[in-house]
Amino acid sequence: MIPGKPILAFALALALALPGAAPAATALPKGVAAGPSIEGISEFTLANGLRVLLFPDPTKPTVTVNLTYGVGSVHENYGQTGMAHLLEHLLFKGTPTHDDISGEMKRRGIEFNATTSLDRTNYFASFPANPDTLAWVLGMEADRMLHSRVAKADLDSEMTVVRNELEAGENNPVGVLMQRLRSTAFLWHNYGHSTIGARSDVEGLQIGQLQAFYRTWYRPDNATLVIAGRIDPADTLAKVQAAFGKSRNPETALPRAPTREPAQDGERVVTVRRTGDLNLVAAAYHIPARTHADNAALAVLGNVLGHTPGGRLHRALVEPRIAAGAGASAEGLADAGLFTAVAVQPRSGDAAKMEDVLLAQLEQLAKAPVTDEEVAQAQQRIANAYDLYFTDVNAVGMGLSEFVAAGDWRLLFTSRDAIAKVTAADVNRVAAQYLRASNRTLGRFVPTDAPDRVDVPVAPAAASVVAGYTGRAAVDAGEHFDPSPANIESRTERFTLGDGLKVALLPKRTRGGTVVVSGTFRFGDVASLTGRDTAAGMTGAMLMRGSKALSRVQIDQKLEALQTQGGVSGGLQGANLALTTRRAQLPEALALMASLLREPAFPQDEFEQLKLQAITGMEASRREPASIASQALALHFDPWPAGHPLHVETLDESLARLRALQRDDLVAFHRDFYGTAQGEVAIVGDFDPAAVRSQLQTLFTGWTTSHAYRPISTRFQAVSAAVERLPAPDKPNAVLLARHNVAVRVTDPDYPALVVANRIFGGGALKSRLGDRIRQKEGLSYGVGSAIHADDSLGGQDDAGSFSIQAIAAPQNMDRVEAAVREEMARLATGGVTPAELQDAVSGLLTEREQGRADDGQVAGMLQDQLFFGRTMQFTADLDARYRALTVDQVNAAIRKHLDPAKLSVFVAGDFAAAANAPAPAAATPPGG
Repeated sequence: MIPGKPILAFALALALALPGAAPAATALPKGVAAGPSIEGISEFTLANGLRVLLFPDPTKPTVTVNLTYGVGSVHENYGQTGMAHLLEHLLFKGTPTHDDISGEMKRRGIEFNATTSLDRTNYFASFPANPDTLAWVLGMEADRMLHSRVAKADLDSEMTVVRNELEAGENNPVGVLMQRLRSTAFLWHNYGHSTIGARSDVEGLQIGQLQAFYRTWYRPDNATLVIAGRIDPADTLAKVQAAFGKSRNPETALPRAPTREPAQDGERVVTVRRTGDLNLVAAAYHIPARTHADNAALAVLGNVLGHTPGGRLHRALVEPRIAAGAGASAEGLADAGLFTAVAVQPRSGDAAKMEDVLLAQLEQLAKAPVTDEEVAQAQQRIANAYDLYFTDVNAVGMGLSEFVAAGDWRLLFTSRDAIAKVTAADVNRVAAQYLRASNRTLGRFVPTDAPDRVDVPVAPAAASVVAGYTGRAAVDAGEHFDPSPANIESRTERFTLGDGLKVALLPKRTRGGTVVVSGTFRFGDVASLTGRDTAAGMTGAMLMRGSKALSRVQIDQKLEALQTQGGVSGGLQGANLALTTRRAQLPEALALMASLLREPAFPQDEFEQLKLQAITGMEASRREPASIASQALALHFDPWPAGHPLHVETLDESLARLRALQRDDLVAFHRDFYGTAQGEVAIVGDFDPAAVRSQLQTLFTGWTTSHAYRPISTRFQAVSAAVERLPAPDKPNAVLLARHNVAVRVTDPDYPALVVANRIFGGGALKSRLGDRIRQKEGLSYGVGSAIHADDSLGGQDDAGSFSIQAIAAPQNMDRVEAAVREEMARLATGGVTPAELQDAVSGLLTEREQGRADDGQVAGMLQDQLFFGRTMQFTADLDARYRALTVDQVNAAIRKHLDPAKLSVFVAGDFAAAANAPAPAAATPPGG
């Protein structure tokens, strides 16, 4: 026992439990100072300025480490856009001490990534609670904060990866329009620059510039470290101090940018003309930063206008089918940002009318002011989102990055409280003040003799907003739950209600009293479903759009009132139920779902909206490389005759059937197929098992389908290899999809070996054989990977498995990508895997499976799946054991038996004609090449 440690732990635990309290300074590690403590989150500061936030939660056996730096695209200089994002990529390339960061994290089963935005960059890792893993992650982060290589060779390879990411974004019409909108809205402030950067800047960046940027911004006093989950605060602080305490800041102070965007003096317009099948219109208005009092009212205004289905834009644009979709939101950034609204329709729509209606809704609110009821409903929705958010400490640990970037982590709480105090008068005032034509960017410039300028006020410092703030009581933490298969099995009760409704109940105390419901009610067979698959999908999509008792808006309001997320849906052979709610609201939420399943109204106007949205989405996919390649691959591998429920149709065939579909077809499908007496329901969380059992019996067991469920058998089919090159004009990013069929079941002896082989080959874009070569070494693709699919059935006979590969790249580079894919697959087939690869893959896989069992939603899905197949958690434990016992010989034998490069079909879509007339962008030259 370490002398004094129990006293230290007790002092810290006591302090963390008291809102507003700060731990006693004498109880802290040397060099660590205590700061404020708000609703279970406590702040500490190291001598070097590193801010540390601890959010302990004993109920989930996971830990999230999130390190946020106060540097983003807003801090980049002229000619150096994209630098913050590119540097984020390079920090995974290693340090002299940590040569293979991605590989080591994958070996340890750590889920990890990083993101860059306007004001910040963050690096995060999530893993099962383990002191050694936590110490390793903290040591690695402290190391790469100051000692990352940031080498030219890594820049050369990653620059083309980032450029490919840029090209992928250029395929998205909405993303392109929003980027152009921002660049037009901001004349001087760097908020107008896309985080991905300009292509020329990315391609021309010099390693010395990137190294200088790294040395300037990556430092302890510009970083906030968040650690959330099952942690011991005292031990964790000691680990943080050990890892980061010796890190020193540069002698120079952090740069400060004085740029403030001037008041806009007239409408601005930007028009993007590109290939596509959508009409889009967006309007943006300058608004104050998050710390300004008006930001809360603007957030409520965004919800009032943009919510689906009850928001004003939905009612004005979507319900009359002027638009297929519409939305609005307000930014909460460190500096003045934008309030943005957007609407979308098919190419054949009336774009001028859509624009007129959108602007009228935004800029003529004085004619129909926002009401007290609308504000109350918006506040309820936002409050529900906050409440559910606070039940997941890992999500809070991640989300704190945005508030840190805006000025202070406590803005999470002050923003929530400010929104709760907003009145209708506040909302109408900010609408009149900011949503003006002269403050609008749409793409048009109109001279005027009487300028109407909107001065966006300066927001106060975050410190003044949060000074003295104490917050509310912390959320109830729940129980310490062991997610091992044996414990889950021992806590789970399984039984059958009626003639065929199988139920699994796993009651436990959870943070915030949350409970997760996952269910499927089954119906239909091949004969009865033939020719009715389009109606099946649309019927399921209509279930949440109105019942005989409630309209779509009322359903939405009811769910918000019940603090419940999720709903019901349906597909070809079943209706699905998915809910996340609270203990007190569970009975009413279940009753609501039962009524929605039994008594849908299929409103004609909602059917027309849904149909328009579906057609719009399908038409939009016509020119997208991913959709083009995916459709071609699916048609090539389709074994089913025309008319079979699983038969693959062309896009035009699917559109024709969708356009011909009538509301009566949905009514008939529901009448002929729906029922809830046969299926599976799993419930995990805080609930009364006896009461739930009784309610499930009452709600679901008496309704029997007219067409009993019989699974559609799927068998392995050998398909000859094919290669197709498909045109996708005006798309700067190309897509590769490859596949060959494999005769394998989940229960087969070879299944675990194939899963591990795939993990080694392409189970991660950052760390796998495909990732190492195509992304990390040659820098050709932002995203590349592979997947193994094994069939499963009640009788264990279905064996329609497959092995697939996917990659994106510039069209000019796609030949090299395809060649590399084929070479790596041939190397796998002939050489197999190594003992070291096997050990790392199995270790990481088992850790990820353990992590999954700590998530109630995943556990509910697992239990539901086991009910269907007649299994228990012993199946999960046995599968873990099979992974653990794998040998290199077993994996390599499975590879030789099932994976054949000669059988691989490859479908590639992109603008190859344009690429042929342009010089290929240079990728990295391999060492010695």
